[in-house]
Amino acid sequence: MMKKIFLLGFLTAILVFAKGPVYELRTYTAADGKLDALKARFKNDTIRIFKKHGMESVGYWVPEDADKSKNTLIYILKHPSREEAEKHWTDFQNDPEWKKVAAESEANGKLVLKVERVWLDPTEFSALK
Repeated sequence: MMKKIFLLGFLTAILVFAKGPVYELRTYTAADGKLDALKARFKNDTIRIFKKHGMESVGYWVPEDADKSKNTLIYILKHPSREEAEKHWTDFQNDPEWKKVAAESEANGKLVLKVERVWLDPTEFSALK
């Protein structure tokens, strides 16, 4: 009985991860006065390094609302599956080039104070599938 439950759980996990793609919505709260430096890091290095690790950029935004526009960067990445997304992030965070870029860009203090992450599955009527 235990083997059947384990096997069923394993197969369910495979189906969940295999259905892809999955979208990852990330919201970064930048330190005061650091949003421009954060945007520059994305523009000049981060997006390229993301791509190297299979992380597909869908888009990047800053809010129009005055209270959030001074320190918020929002972006969406597309991954083949959530399992692959986790692997992408591990590879990205361990990338020597990324470590160098992050250290250099934060020589005068941290750029990001808070990161929020939401996993999104497109609906059957979504243009993003």
